Amino acid sequence: MADDSNATSGFNSAIPLALSATGMTTSSSDVVVLGLGVVLAGLYLFKDQLFATSKPKIAPVASKTALNGSGNPRDFIAKMKDGKKRLVIFYGSQTGTAEEYAIRLAKEAKAKFGLSSLVCDPEEYDFENLDQLPEDCAAFFVMATYGEGEPTDNAVQLMQNFEDESFEFGNGGRTLTGLKYVVFGLGNKTYEHYNVIGRRVDAALTAMGAVRIGERGEGDDDKSMEEDYLEWKDGMWEAFAAAMGVEEGQGGDSPDFVVSELEAHAPEKVYLGEYSARALTKTKGIHDAKNPYAAPINTARELFAAHSDRNCVHIEFNTEGSGITYQHGDHLGVWPINPDLEVNRLLCTLGLYDKQDAVIGIESLDPALAKVPFPVPTTYGTVLRHYIDINAVAGRQILGSLAKFAPTPEAEAFLKELNTNKEKYYTVVAEGCLKLAEVLQLAAGNDIKQAPTTENTTKWSIPFDLIVSAIPRLQPRYYSISSSPKLHPGTIHATVVVLKHENTPSEIVTKKWVHGLGSNFLLNLKHAVNQEPTPVYDTKDGERVSVPAYLIEGPRGAYKTEATYKAPIHVRRSTFRLPTNPKSPVIMIGPGTGVAPFRGFIQERIALARRAIEKNGPDAFNDWGRISLFYGCRRSDEDFLYSDEWEQYKEELKGKFHLHCAFSREKFKDDGSKIYVQDLIWEDREHIAQAILEGKGYVYICGEAKNMAKQVEEVLAKILGEAKGGSAEVEGAAEVKLLKERSRLMLDVWS
Repeated sequence: MADDSNATSGFNSAIPLALSATGMTTSSSDVVVLGLGVVLAGLYLFKDQLFATSKPKIAPVASKTALNGSGNPRDFIAKMKDGKKRLVIFYGSQTGTAEEYAIRLAKEAKAKFGLSSLVCDPEEYDFENLDQLPEDCAAFFVMATYGEGEPTDNAVQLMQNFEDESFEFGNGGRTLTGLKYVVFGLGNKTYEHYNVIGRRVDAALTAMGAVRIGERGEGDDDKSMEEDYLEWKDGMWEAFAAAMGVEEGQGGDSPDFVVSELEAHAPEKVYLGEYSARALTKTKGIHDAKNPYAAPINTARELFAAHSDRNCVHIEFNTEGSGITYQHGDHLGVWPINPDLEVNRLLCTLGLYDKQDAVIGIESLDPALAKVPFPVPTTYGTVLRHYIDINAVAGRQILGSLAKFAPTPEAEAFLKELNTNKEKYYTVVAEGCLKLAEVLQLAAGNDIKQAPTTENTTKWSIPFDLIVSAIPRLQPRYYSISSSPKLHPGTIHATVVVLKHENTPSEIVTKKWVHGLGSNFLLNLKHAVNQEPTPVYDTKDGERVSVPAYLIEGPRGAYKTEATYKAPIHVRRSTFRLPTNPKSPVIMIGPGTGVAPFRGFIQERIALARRAIEKNGPDAFNDWGRISLFYGCRRSDEDFLYSDEWEQYKEELKGKFHLHCAFSREKFKDDGSKIYVQDLIWEDREHIAQAILEGKGYVYICGEAKNMAKQVEEVLAKILGEAKGGSAEVEGAAEVKLLKERSRLMLDVWS
């Protein structure tokens, strides 16, 4: 406003100056000229005010103090005060698991001590005022480690704030003296950087003067995240009670949601499996993890030989007109549904089979603690089929909370024993691969081998709100994209091995087959696309087992148009990319379906080669680096993926592409032992050392993490260590570490 007041005072002083200059003997024409001049001067000086509507207004920037008020949606301290919450729980989550554990901690704090929590996505809040957390409050950090020791996408800024020395809190420094905190990390021991993000958060907070409550928790997804959490939490809560001055028993067993049956509701407004309002109303919008695209399936074919007892599906999704884009190396998210058998089993167990189409509304009693995890209104059947993961192995903790709803004292005792006896739970449930409905049937004395009906399944009077609270949201399954958009701009290819294995039987649980949810869902679609009957296969002992059936037509038949089937998908970005300079050598290791992204890599390089030839002639890529692919499978005549394509790729790349194959059940070493990809890498050690150390080449590993990826890294360390005149343990390990730091050794692996 200072500039405006100065302009006004200048205009006022202009009038007497003009009059004194003209004297008292002014003519009428002089007056007109003088008046016109005054008007023009006024217009010029007041132009900003008079013509403000023609120019965009710039909103004033509020001061930092003002922003910290309750009106700032990024101020978690203000939200805690407004909601009378003593705990703030931040989660770093990529797939939703860390968020689930954050919510569990909030629920337990409320049930045990009556303390309310604010569960926060750190991406949505500022951390400058973390030092202002009141003394009677505490902060929890539930942090997953992603990829090769990286923070999850939503925790990147949090980590930068904690570790960047230039970042300051509201007190003008980097001190959090007296801040009480809890850390639970989520990781996988098959990866090199196990739980490194949880450890880094812990170290950063300690360095800034914060005080940890109890031990740092670390969950290992390779074994049992659930068991690690249960083993950690009891000691943590004991230390928490002492640090916070609270006593257990002050809380209550209160529900998170209220479920009500709706007598009258417009059918077109009821969600029957749609993931978003746009999908329900069929309106256009961006397709992502919150609004997946129902992609038509162009092609779905079997990649394994007909005589194989396994399946691997090649499937192509049409994305034309969807707005979906992708790059080689990205991941495809496929949203499966639960199989008919398990949906019916849980409906019968809950006594809801005859009410599965009843419309229900669900409201959260504390939206800050527990949001309704899927769109409503919906139906009982839809929740179990589309929205919650009923196909997963039942957790030990949920069994204890359901025991009081048992139909008989014997069933109650059985669940309580599974809840408290870790060894029995492991033998019966974990090794037996039992889903929740199967455990409930087993506890009630039902035969889980029979197809469930209302007659042969005992009803449990479990409130549906407890089911919604206790069973996690059904998440998409991710697969490495096996195509390049430069060769296939309107389609996305995926290469999916179908998971099928036997459980470990016990005295209580007989032998049964376990089917992976996402891969068998896609196998179902493959059968439907090709109008093939759902196969029934014979096991070694003569048992006949069928592939699980799914409602693949989707909600309201949205996933089938005439003869075309569809599936909901979205793309997740990745940094798993070829080097931009084609002169750099590339080494790719991908046995089994680990070859999927490398098919896309080679297609990407072929598209570049075609353009180079078109522009510069047949010798355009003579100076390009060599591309080496190390691939492994059982037999060349059984599971050699894309065996009909590799020769064509070699021809197009004119000797720049080299394929090395290990057939572990076909070709053997002199001593009779199997040959794997790491053996082929060692055989080619001279070229590999030269490509990495002299050619500044790039190495990519895709596939199983626990054994293959680890052994490949060990061989690389041995090769590089010897090439440097040293050992694998010292010089080799240092070179491997350097490659990772410079993003020249990249992994896309799974456990």
